[in-house]
Amino acid sequence: MIFEYEFMQNAFAASGLVGLVAGIVGYFLVLRRQAFAGHALSHVGFAGATGAALIGWNPLLGMVAVTLLASSWMGMLAEKLEDADVVTAAVLSLSLGLGMLFLHFYSGFASTASTLLFGNVLAVDRPTLYLLACMAALCLGAMACIARPLIFASLQPEVAEARGVNLRQLSVLFLGVVAICTTQCTQIVGVLLVFTLLVGPAATVQQMTLPVARGAVLSALLAIAEAWGGLILAFYTDWPTSFWITVLSSAAYLAARLVCRRSFIKAPHVH
Repeated sequence: MIFEYEFMQNAFAASGLVGLVAGIVGYFLVLRRQAFAGHALSHVGFAGATGAALIGWNPLLGMVAVTLLASSWMGMLAEKLEDADVVTAAVLSLSLGLGMLFLHFYSGFASTASTLLFGNVLAVDRPTLYLLACMAALCLGAMACIARPLIFASLQPEVAEARGVNLRQLSVLFLGVVAICTTQCTQIVGVLLVFTLLVGPAATVQQMTLPVARGAVLSALLAIAEAWGGLILAFYTDWPTSFWITVLSSAAYLAARLVCRRSFIKAPHVH
């Protein structure tokens, strides 16, 4: 049985936690059209993890610290959502350069670097699982606190600002949550495939016309299903878990696109 092994129990628990948070946070990330920010923060985290390993620290904690710092910088510098891509690109370029520099000085980091780039959920141990649970609780608690103003600012930023919503402060807080969520995702699918859980399920759900709350919940359920489905397929095929999660995420998105487009085309003919 698949659950006879402790490493599989840890993997299912970890991927479930990460899928829950990534689905909800990713939904708002796509809603705000800041998917590029999630991609950039994953590469920032890679620089933080390699730098931490270089000086003998825990790579996961180094990733959290640096992504939080970068998210604060990105949130403070971007006056409006329209400015975010330029600031994000600058942060991304710097982080990639630093990551390459740290790898240059620590050539013995190859195996850990591969894990960071492509993920290895089967290597999650109990201490890491507990840390992921704490991070998940922090993210969900923060999202519960900022959800209402975040929806308002995402859909009608000018009106929200006129009503007294501090857009810059809200952006910093939200990107801080994204930073922690991105760090979690890299433990499952790695830096290069972080879009698989953070953006894929959210983009799939947003092909449908759903209320925000229902869409966020469905995005979380879809992310969990893709993560667990990838683990099951990896167990029985001996292919990488990250590959299967990516396949399931892409298939779900393409199916949603086809179904919604067909419905849109047929709708005008319905009387």
